[in-house]
Order: sequence, then C-alpha cells, then structure tokens
Amino acid sequence: MAKIGLIDYGMGNLFSVQQAFKRVNQPLDIICDIKALRSCDALILPGVGAFDPAMNNLRKTDLIPSITDWVNNGKPLIGICLGLQLLFENSDEGYSKGLGVIKGNIRKLPLEENERIPHIGWSPIYKTNNCPILEDYPNSNWMYFVHSYSACPVEQKNTVATSKFGNTDFSSIVWHKNTGAFQFHPEKSGIAGQKLIFSWINWLKKTKF
Repeated sequence: MAKIGLIDYGMGNLFSVQQAFKRVNQPLDIICDIKALRSCDALILPGVGAFDPAMNNLRKTDLIPSITDWVNNGKPLIGICLGLQLLFENSDEGYSKGLGVIKGNIRKLPLEENERIPHIGWSPIYKTNNCPILEDYPNSNWMYFVHSYSACPVEQKNTVATSKFGNTDFSSIVWHKNTGAFQFHPEKSGIAGQKLIFSWINWLKKTKF
C-alpha cells in the first residue's frame, strides 16, 4: 500500500478528505514537516479559502521548497480546489506568488448571464487530453464545485478535463508530469468522486516512481 501524505497548512478540510480515502481503504498521514513529507510515496495538497493566506500559511511550514522539488522530480501529488490554484504562478485573487510548478495563472471567473460567482454546485467534467488516471474513467461525470477562480495553464496539454460556467469552458482537472489537480472537490462528489480517487490510488500502485 502506498504511503500517502495529506499536507496540513491550516487551510484544507482534512477530515472530509481523510474520510473519502478511508472509504476506499487508503489511510492518509497528516504532513506538517519536512521529515514526515520525505517518508511519503505520494502527496495531497488540499485547500479551502483565499490564495494569499494559503501561500502565507504554506511558507510558515517551510514545506514550499520540498513540495516544488517533489513535483519537479516527477513524484506524484494531487491538488484539490485551492490546492490546484496554488500550483500555478500567481492569481487574480491576491499578490503572492504561487508555487509555480505549473506555468500559468489563476483568473477570476467571467461574469456570465444566469450564473453566480462563486460557482457552487454540481457540473460535469469533460476529458480533453490524455491523463493516466482518466484512461478508464467515464466522461461527463458530475462533480461538486465551490470556486470563484480557475486555472489558465500556459500549455494547453496541462488541461486534461474542462467544465462549463455559463458559456465559458474552464480547466477542471490539470496534469503536469505526475502531478494532477482538481478544481472540484472529489471528496464531496459522491460515487463519481470516489471512483476518481480510486483511479488515482490504483495508478500509484502500478506505477514506479
């Protein structure tokens, strides 16, 4: 069984993520320091809240260099919601630099007729590019979103699934090297989210890093 670390920097709903992984019989280790991080096979970067406070909290843990090295060295990591946004270079939401391991920016969702910001609720995801955890995953599954911003990767290939906000397509899953991230909350997305988590765990088990 892979040892998966859940990064705790004070801005993630750790309990709901732990419960989602518990349902597929995968325990998670809470990671607060570099030593604990280095003992893991894979990492999860959760996130709920605003961009600048999240980056400030991450800096206080001294984990930023280790996380960026982890991603750049091709080790597996999954980001969730704000955790996806932190992987990029910067955000319209604040002034802090992001982790910058994926080239691109986080942009505010556009004003759309009959749509409200923040975007809260269920929307389908549509596969757009190849990704190992989506190979056998059904298209157009509905996921639960809570966000006001979305990722705009420099390289189109980094977007592997999109969703719609009014007439606008936005990145709902990104993939870079062996790092993936979800703009939605798989841990709150019922069976569809559970299947996606299970797909990631199975990929970890059969892939050597």
